[in-house]
Amino acid sequence: MIAIRLLIVDDHPIMRDGLRGVFSDDPGFEVVGEAGDGVEAVRLAQRVEADVILMDLRMPTMGGVEAITRLRELGHPARVLILTTYDTDRDVLPAIKAGATGYLLKDAPRDELIRAVRAAYAGQSVLAPSVAGALIDLAGDRGPDALSPREVEVLRLVADGATNQAAARQLLVSETTIKTHLLHIYTKLDARDRASAVAAAYKRGLLS
Repeated sequence: MIAIRLLIVDDHPIMRDGLRGVFSDDPGFEVVGEAGDGVEAVRLAQRVEADVILMDLRMPTMGGVEAITRLRELGHPARVLILTTYDTDRDVLPAIKAGATGYLLKDAPRDELIRAVRAAYAGQSVLAPSVAGALIDLAGDRGPDALSPREVEVLRLVADGATNQAAARQLLVSETTIKTHLLHIYTKLDARDRASAVAAAYKRGLLS
């Protein structure tokens, strides 16, 4: 089993300690370095072979967006997963545009964080539900009741008979995330439950 090599970047030592503790006990991961700001992260990333960089957003000297931009300019191959407390439009969009593979909030459960790192390593986009919602709102070309691509994906799995647990496993997210998506789906489709949501989706041509 090849361990995923992680570089942890956060200006709070306690946060770095906590993240290191999450991954150090798992043989599927190897923490190859830690940095307290973007400048140190870029410098360290060129010395260690990191597969995934867990990057804080707001840090002194150089923030996460600037660090991602610099890493991309240098052609660094690591996937960058933003891990922050901020999910406003002005925080999310620049990070995604800069090239972040995913965007999670620091209150994400441990299992969800681990799944997100594995997904990022595989090149899959990972977004906290509130972040996905912000991006949908920014798109501007969809109405407020339009389902996001991820919500359609969740609904398709539900239509195929998947439980919340099975859908979470398939999409590499937590069951809580699936439940959040379903609540948004119910509201948008004016549905009471899973069955009525699926029926409404077929009626609107969202599922075939």
